[in-house]
Amino acid sequence: MTPGHEIVGVVTDVGRNVTKVKRGDKVAVGCMVDACFGCRSCRAFEEQYCLNGAVWTYGGVTKYGRVGPDGATTHGGYSDAFVANQRFCFKVPASAGATYAPLLCAGVTTWDPLVRYGCLDGGKRVGIAGFGGLGNMGTKLAVSMQCDAVVLSTSPNKEPAARAMGADFWLTTDAKAMEQKVKLAKTRVVTKQDAAVYGWQNPDSPIDLTRGEEGRVCLDLILDTVSAPHDIQTLVDLLAPDGTLVLLGLDAHPFALAANALVFSRKVVRGSLIAGTESTEKCLDYCEKNKVFPEVRVIDAENTVDALKTLHRKNDAAVRYVLDCSTIPKARAAA
Repeated sequence: MTPGHEIVGVVTDVGRNVTKVKRGDKVAVGCMVDACFGCRSCRAFEEQYCLNGAVWTYGGVTKYGRVGPDGATTHGGYSDAFVANQRFCFKVPASAGATYAPLLCAGVTTWDPLVRYGCLDGGKRVGIAGFGGLGNMGTKLAVSMQCDAVVLSTSPNKEPAARAMGADFWLTTDAKAMEQKVKLAKTRVVTKQDAAVYGWQNPDSPIDLTRGEEGRVCLDLILDTVSAPHDIQTLVDLLAPDGTLVLLGLDAHPFALAANALVFSRKVVRGSLIAGTESTEKCLDYCEKNKVFPEVRVIDAENTVDALKTLHRKNDAAVRYVLDCSTIPKARAAA
C-alpha cells in the first residue's frame, strides 16, 4: 500500500470529459478520489458519507469506473503520479506549496465542525483536545474566526506554540488544575474573586481577566483530535450547557460516559470525518484569504522512516510533516 492523502501537484493529463481542471493547473487532492454521486450524501456534496462508499485516496477499492478499473486498490500521494476524479481535484494558486497539502485533511477535518457549530460568526469558546496536526489547524482556524481557543494537551512542551497562536493552554495531566476547571465550568461564569481563590494570575489564567469583570471556563465546542484512549468524561464536563464534543480522532476503544452528564445540560457527543467537496472548497478559499496555514516541516523521501519514528514517540514539535515527492526517485535508487 502507498499512503499519502494530502496532495498538491500539477495536472499532467485529463480525460476527454474533464472541464474543472486542465493540464498545467496546480491542484490539491484530499482523502477521496471518487464516490457514487447518486446517494443522499453525495447529492448534498457530503461525499465522505457516501451511502454506497467513497473511494479513499489510498487503501480503497475502485468501484465506479472513474479512477481506473473496478476492483483495484488505490495508492496514495507518496508517488510520482496520481489519478483522481475531477470532483475531488481543487485548484490552488500556482504558488501553492507544502503548506497547502495538510489543508486537505487536517484543515477540512477541523474546519467542517467549526463552521457547522457556528464558530465562523466568532464569539465561541472552543477547546482543542490534542495538539498534533489536526489540533494545530483547529487552533489556528478557531483563533482566526475570533473565537476563544483553549488547547488541552498532555505535553507541556507544546504550550509555547499554542500560546503563540493566540490560544490558552490547559495541561490535562495536571489532575488538580483540571478538577478545578471542571468545577468552575459547571458555574459557567468566573469572576475575579474566583480567580483569586484559585490563585490564577495572568497570563497563566484559564481566562483573560483583562477583558472584563468575568469570563468563562466552560466551552461551547470541543474538537477532540486524540486517537489514543483518554478521558472523555472530563471533556464533556468542561462543556457549557448545549455544548458539543466532536470526536475527530479515530480511537477504536469504547469509552464510558455517564448519561446524566448529557441529559441534565443537553450536551451532545458526536463524530465527524473529513469534509465534502463543497465544504473543502470553502475551507481552501478561507485559508487562502485569511492566510491560515499549518506549521509544516518538509522532508525528503529518505527521511520518512526517521519522521515516522519521531511521530511514534511523540510529536512534541506540533508540526505536520510533508513529503517532497520529487525526492522519491533518488531515495528509490539509493535503497
